[in-house]
Amino acid sequence: MQGCNNYCSYCVVPYLRGPEESRPIRDIVEEVRKLADYGIKEVTLLGQNVNSYGQANSGRTPFSLLLRMIGQVKGIERIRFTTSHPKDLSDDLMQCFADVEALCEHIHLPVQSGSDKILKRMNRGYNREQYLDKVDRLRNIRPDISITSDVIVGFPGETDESFEATIALMRKVRFDNLFSFKYSEREGTAAVGLDGKVPEEIKRERLQYLQNLQEQHTLERNKTLEGHTEDILVEGTSKNSEHDITGRTRSNKIVNFRGRKDLIGETVPVLITKAYLHSLRGDI
Repeated sequence: MQGCNNYCSYCVVPYLRGPEESRPIRDIVEEVRKLADYGIKEVTLLGQNVNSYGQANSGRTPFSLLLRMIGQVKGIERIRFTTSHPKDLSDDLMQCFADVEALCEHIHLPVQSGSDKILKRMNRGYNREQYLDKVDRLRNIRPDISITSDVIVGFPGETDESFEATIALMRKVRFDNLFSFKYSEREGTAAVGLDGKVPEEIKRERLQYLQNLQEQHTLERNKTLEGHTEDILVEGTSKNSEHDITGRTRSNKIVNFRGRKDLIGETVPVLITKAYLHSLRGDI
């Protein structure tokens, strides 16, 4: 799919890429079948908002149905998707994390802010309580799910109290990882006309504080895997050492370990021996 219908007040995508348009479900499933025939084991479904796949088309094909159909394709071991919009994360889609064996236990669920006032100004279509409720439901359905997110700091109108609401949400959710940014204006978006512009120095201070906190949470989450055996789909040679190979857990964490190059493309069990901020170390 391409395009977007959400019109978040800071985003230019709907203006540049137009309204949402979804590929027919049969075309996607057939493409995945052909990829599997070539030996591909992992596929990623991409869209500006994959959760609303098919909603703009006649017939309103739900994204959860697409996941279930791809999950039945022989040879596909892993399915990922990005990016999700919290307001369109349906109960049936969340249930796929329990029902579809190939669906990896990782979701990127951008929150952008923990403040209801700022979320409304951003035109995000959900509030803090609704976001936290979906996180709780995801973790009830799949306790080992990895949740990553996006946050914008310094959006117009963000007070110290608003920023603290974001920090409090981060402490509650404890994301596995976070992509964080200072707000910057995009010509043509609604946010350009908002009052309450935040000085650059304050944006910078808030971003640094937020990123330092997230590093603590990321390392904390990574360390929970020490001593566990994870299935790793080997992707290639490690960039850190020519003697190591590298791959990812189903929860999308990078793992480096000693191994033969002919294991590339294979899925192997790896014991996680050490957790770092940006990767894990293990032994076959």
